[in-house]
Amino acid sequence: MFKTIVDFLRDALLWFRPGLGIRKWFLYVIAGVTLLGLGIAVLLIDVYRTTTTNPLVLTALSYLSLRFLPRALRAIIFGGLGIGLLVYGIVKLNRSLLAPFLRPGSKVVDQLRDYRKRARGPHIVAIGGGHGLSTLLRGLKLYTSNLTAVVTVADDGGSSGRLRESFGILPPGDIRNCLAALSNDEDLLTQLFQYRFSGSPELDGHSFGNLFITALTELTGSFEAAVAESGRVLSINGRVLPSTLHNVKLVASMQLPYSHNEIRVEGESKIPKSAGRVHRVWLEPDTAPAFPPVLKEILTAEIIIVGPGSLYTSLLPNLLVHDLLSAIRASRATKIYVSNIATQLGETDFYSSYDHVLALEEHVGGDVFEVILCNDKYDGDVGENSQWVKADEKMKHDSRARLADLVDDAHPWRHDSLKLAKEVMKIYSEQIGAQEW
Repeated sequence: MFKTIVDFLRDALLWFRPGLGIRKWFLYVIAGVTLLGLGIAVLLIDVYRTTTTNPLVLTALSYLSLRFLPRALRAIIFGGLGIGLLVYGIVKLNRSLLAPFLRPGSKVVDQLRDYRKRARGPHIVAIGGGHGLSTLLRGLKLYTSNLTAVVTVADDGGSSGRLRESFGILPPGDIRNCLAALSNDEDLLTQLFQYRFSGSPELDGHSFGNLFITALTELTGSFEAAVAESGRVLSINGRVLPSTLHNVKLVASMQLPYSHNEIRVEGESKIPKSAGRVHRVWLEPDTAPAFPPVLKEILTAEIIIVGPGSLYTSLLPNLLVHDLLSAIRASRATKIYVSNIATQLGETDFYSSYDHVLALEEHVGGDVFEVILCNDKYDGDVGENSQWVKADEKMKHDSRARLADLVDDAHPWRHDSLKLAKEVMKIYSEQIGAQEW
């Protein structure tokens, strides 16, 4: 019994920790209950005064008010009972009201604490595409709800490419992955959003989410409105924005093997499949403006992260939007580049971390990034067509380099979302001179 009371009191005290936004309103409740109690006391006193001739009523009121005990002891008993019942009632009421929205096995106070902490989290803009960006977002959403994903729209392969060609919309695939990653609870609805059809020639290869965004584009009249509505359906933690609303095409100049000759390759999906080494990539048209909300998010960000992701086909298509790159340079945010774990066949074969940074800076210029985050754990198998992207001596001597274990042990060719997000938050804490977030 005593242990039960202690546990209850300990759980009750959790509600008064700073940052939950509870204590102020609790004081209002206490004040209201106190005034109500005073009002009832006045009524009881009036009854007492008007019934002094009735010994039964006098006896009853005497016992109800515990007049046979010292006044100080009575105040402690009534005050303690009042506060205990008040706290118990508030806790039970909250649990009753919030039960439909709670994750199984979690407490209201814990979810409220996490929600408040994420609301105070840094404003982060993550730029990229593909699975790398969604992996990063899946980890960062645990630390902050002030997240904006800026996604490439140069994809022209698979389901996205077919929808782009058939309906003239921007490719929804990478945006769909980011929406799913930012969902508050990746449950059945999110799984449905990621479901990919097979068997039917018309639907084969299409994901439900891609078709959903396409249908919403038709209904709302704009791609950006469709993405926003999809985010509301999935109850996402942040925003997902296309880097530009223009129908851009990624073009590459590729150097042929054992030759100085170069060929032109058009289309994001064709670049990794073409023979040769990527020399340069650009957008056509190269005057496509950035989506205005993206510029606003970048200029007000506290952290800007580029990567992880395919260097030439996911990251650079965003940075080649000129005013977007200008906004990154103008922003006062901490700018981080996340190097890949493994090389990508046909795109970055045999690249080290330094090679990734060199190729990036040849396209967008130097001194964009203040921190270059590289993996330094090389255990496991990354596949027969890939190699580890290692931090070579040139990278280690770069003052911007930061090395850490970022590998997903179950899938060594990928980043671990939790490790990556934790390292990003460490960098942020060091930059602002605060304790670890």
